[in-house]
Order: sequence, then C-alpha cells, then structure tokens
Amino acid sequence: MDTFEVLRAADDGYAYLDEGGHVYLDHTGAGLAARAQVRAHADRIAAGCFGNPHSVSPASAASGALVDATRRRVLEHFNADPAEYAVVFTANATGACRLVGEAYPFRPGSRLALTLDNHNSVNGLREYARSRGADTVYVPLTAPGLGLDATAMRAVLNGGRTGLLAYPAQSNFSGVQHPLDWVAEARGAGWDVLLDAAAYAPANQLDLALVTPDFVAMSWYKVFGYPTGLGCLIARREALARLRRPWFSGGTIHVVSAQGQWHHMADGEAAFEDGTVNYLSIPDIAWGLDWLRSAAGGVSAVHRHVTALTARLLTGLGELRHSDGSPLVRIYGPADPAGRGGTVALNLLDPAGRIIDERIVARDSAAHRISLRTGCFCNPGTGEAAFAIDRDVLGGAVRTATGTIDDYLGRLGLPSGGAVRVSLGLSSNRADLAAFIGFVADTYRDRAPDPSGLTPRLVC
Repeated sequence: MDTFEVLRAADDGYAYLDEGGHVYLDHTGAGLAARAQVRAHADRIAAGCFGNPHSVSPASAASGALVDATRRRVLEHFNADPAEYAVVFTANATGACRLVGEAYPFRPGSRLALTLDNHNSVNGLREYARSRGADTVYVPLTAPGLGLDATAMRAVLNGGRTGLLAYPAQSNFSGVQHPLDWVAEARGAGWDVLLDAAAYAPANQLDLALVTPDFVAMSWYKVFGYPTGLGCLIARREALARLRRPWFSGGTIHVVSAQGQWHHMADGEAAFEDGTVNYLSIPDIAWGLDWLRSAAGGVSAVHRHVTALTARLLTGLGELRHSDGSPLVRIYGPADPAGRGGTVALNLLDPAGRIIDERIVARDSAAHRISLRTGCFCNPGTGEAAFAIDRDVLGGAVRTATGTIDDYLGRLGLPSGGAVRVSLGLSSNRADLAAFIGFVADTYRDRAPDPSGLTPRLVC
C-alpha cells in the first residue's frame, strides 16, 4: 500500500471519507483536513496561554513567536529569501489580491493586464484600475487547449505601456497550467506581476528563488484543508514598499494622531495586516506544512500522485461512450495530463450530443454522495472561451439586459449554466475515480435525463 493509500485509511488521516461513504472530488474548491491537523490545533491551544500579539505580555509574546515562526516556515516552503520576500497573512487569496489592487499605484497611462483565464478575485482588480484612470486589457485564450495566446501576451507586454500583470499559475476552471516564464518576461519588460497560486500550490512546488513574481496570492485551506479563513500575500519587499494603502486600521500604523489627522504606517508586513491577525490558527499553517512533508512526502510526492490520478481520470472519461459510439463526456482544456493540474472541467452529453444541464449532474451526484462543483467557478473568461461565446454578444444587448440568470443564458444561446468540475488532491484515490466514472456511465449512458423540477439558477 503506497503512502497516500495509507493516509487515506489512517485514523489520523482521511479515514472519515470511507467511513462516511464520501467521494470527494472538489479539491480545487477546498482541500481536506487530516484528523491529525485538527487534533494538533486543539492540543496546542489547550497546552498554552496565547493572547493578542499586539502587546508585550507573556501571552502576547507566545502568540507573536508562533506567528513569526510561521512566516519563516512559509518562506522556507516556497524557497523564498526572507531578505527579499515578506509574508502578509490574509483571510484568503481574495484578500491578498484586494491588498494589491487597493494599494497598487495605478494612474492614467498605466495598464492592468489580465488573462481571460482568471478567478473573479483577480478580475475585480480592474475596478481599482478603472477608478484611477488606468486601462485594463485582457490576454485571450487559444482553443481547444485554453492556454494563453503567446502572441497576444507579448504584444501586451511590449506595447509601450506598463503596469500590473495578473494571471493564475493554474486555472481554477480548466486545470491548465500557464507558463511561469511569463513572470520573468513581464518583469523584464517593466511590469509588476501578481501570480495567483491558489489552485497551483496544493500539488505543485512554487520555487520563488527561480520564479520571482512581485506578488503571490495563496489560500491555505486549498493546500491542506485546515485552517479555513487564512491565506497570505507573499510579496517582494521592494514591491510591497511601493504600495500605498488608501486607509489604515488597528495594527497597521506605527503612530497616529486623531486631532492632528496624520499617521505613519508600520513597516513591512504589519502595514497590510488589518486589525488582529488570526493568531490561534496561523501556527496551524506551519504544522500543516511540516505534516505535508513528513506524512505525505512533500509537495513533489503529492504532484506525482495527483498527476497519475489525473491521467487515469482523463483516460476513463475519454472512454465513456453511448451505445452508438458517440461521446458521453466533453472535456475542456488539455485531454492529457501534460501542462495541466488535477482540475478537470467537463460537460456530460446525452445520446443526441446535447449538453446535460449541470444542475441535473449536481442533483444526481449529490444523491450518490459525490462532492463536485458545477457552474463557471467564478471564472467567467475561461467559460466564455470554452463555450465559444462571441465577444460582440457579451458587449452588446446582453450586457444591459435585465432578468434572471436563466434569461441571461437564453440570450447567449447557451444550453447550460456552466460545466462540471472534478478536481483531485492529496486524499484522492483510484476508488474515487472508479466511483465517479461508474456513476456517469450508470446514470447517463443512452439516456436523456428529465430536466423537470430543477430550481432556477441563483449564480452562474
């Protein structure tokens, strides 16, 4: 039995999955916590006295020491030089992106370059750029693999105007892994780079001694499931010093006057950590990273495990056919594991080749205790590219029309509200894949499921 099967069956690992009959296939949405992580948190809290680190008391010093140790452990994990990089703790990757967006020196004449493949937490940066007179430009994707258009990217980077480039190391929609070489090329052309590593980091090693973005956004619950509500912004200290926050709060200032109406921001990380950090849970990140290395063999081992399972999943899905030989599954992005992570977006097809409404798949999979994701996964650009929605349609009458989401989809001529996303992680195994592939074959082969009774879509 290999390491990951042992962890899956272990009481201090993921035994609760099989004990509860769960097939968990939403690792891009959230990783899963081993029981050992939760027990370690409880043991640490019960064994000490930890107070707000914004003080010099013994309880505060105990918390502060653990928070500082966790910063060092995070930098070690990413092979980042502490003299060059700082760690700012946030609520999630979204919070990390917001910190950059609100404080980045956008101005008239500068640009925000986004790739069409971006989570909405990154897309939202365009509102900060717009409010300060900067332009936003999107780099398109190429079909059918949904990779970045290299010619268009170089045209943007070398177009004479610079600013901030923001893109994901791995798509949370399609699983495509975009070249990290763009970081050096963009910075060489005078751009700052925000790299969204939320979907990439759980099963891939990001070496910040080799790849040197200005900012990296992370969510730790996507890596090992616990603690939730914690992410971080890993930032080059030089780039962090160029940000100018539009406000201050408790913990972010060195000195402030109410009557004089002036303030001086704190140095480094402290200027970006609003209020009191989650000091009782931040040490769980360090524990989780140590556990990942000792119990699972490190991120490289997780990468090999997830890559092997992804190859098996893609093969199994590609072999699913109706009796007449027509495909049962349409996969978006690469059809093989090269250049992709363990996130697979797909639609199921009925015998006539029509897309089966994703709400049907969500309903039926839940009845089989399969946890997966449906919709556009907060990544509208990749959905628009995958479903070949014409840009003129999106910018025309549809943009100003009102009505329900189902009305909106009808005006776009879409047969479904999105895709089905299956994503693999540390705790996944072959039995999960067999369960999902068997579910698809048994439920939809040679059948056109009845869509009656579906509730209206509340989100797309």
